[in-house]
Amino acid sequence: MVRALLLFLSRQKQLRQWMETSTTARRLATRFVAGETLDLALALSRSLNTEGIAVTLDHLGESVTSLDEAAEARDVYLRTLEAIHASGIQGNVSLKLSQFGLDLSEEECRANVERLAERAAQFGSFVRVDMESSAYTDRTIGLVTDLHARHGSVGAVIQAYLYRSQADVENLCALEIRVRLCKGAYMEPAAAAFPSKKDVDRNYIELMKLLLDRGTYPAIATHDEKMIEATKAYAASKNTPRDRFEFQMLYGIRRDLQRRLIAEGYRLRLYVPFGKAWYPYYMRRMAERPANVLFILRNLFRE
Repeated sequence: MVRALLLFLSRQKQLRQWMETSTTARRLATRFVAGETLDLALALSRSLNTEGIAVTLDHLGESVTSLDEAAEARDVYLRTLEAIHASGIQGNVSLKLSQFGLDLSEEECRANVERLAERAAQFGSFVRVDMESSAYTDRTIGLVTDLHARHGSVGAVIQAYLYRSQADVENLCALEIRVRLCKGAYMEPAAAAFPSKKDVDRNYIELMKLLLDRGTYPAIATHDEKMIEATKAYAASKNTPRDRFEFQMLYGIRRDLQRRLIAEGYRLRLYVPFGKAWYPYYMRRMAERPANVLFILRNLFRE
């Protein structure tokens, strides 16, 4: 119920406008967002690198309303890739296709992402294409598959709550496309996704095993300690070296757990978002974990 409410609020334009212009709200958002500028994101990335943590930088923004906006998003990402390379930061970038114009022109969106994939290949870097709602799944996997064949510098995200995900993981593994496995953060119809957490968790573990067995440097993205322990146990049972996969988490969530994984010798990458359009991302983080809501309320009452 709380999750549905927060996801509904994440789509309210007037509330978003107020939040993104509120000094108090922006300050509270720094728990999960590096800041509004690339320089702030780079500074945070350097700090995380010194702790042995790699990063994935994401310039916040989702559906654009014009192809000019999509081109602007592409250019921000090109500058981000160049800055990562020039700074020697251990990191890559992650993007959403709706931000690159998929809802306006699939051809233009593909061209925008390809520009980024070409540059990433030149730098020996990598572009992760995030997964959005199930309405985008086929188009996203199709684009990733095509650009990976051309440039080899593109990876996908698979959501464990979708029924179709096992077949998608098998196909991506066969093509040696890198996969980030997550549970999924969108409200989906029962016809497309497992309705219960128990079933999502079960499927997540099955997909994790498949990726560790057959995947190309898979990313196990979760803050759920049960999923993390299951991954560690399965990797140990298969004698999978710890440098053959990585855990991924969101910046600002479960810092204690992050430190513990690094201390145990596992690879860790944090998803570090930056930019002015932070409100939808922020609300989804609230929806995922009630403790995040309580943190915000406590800080609001201190004002």
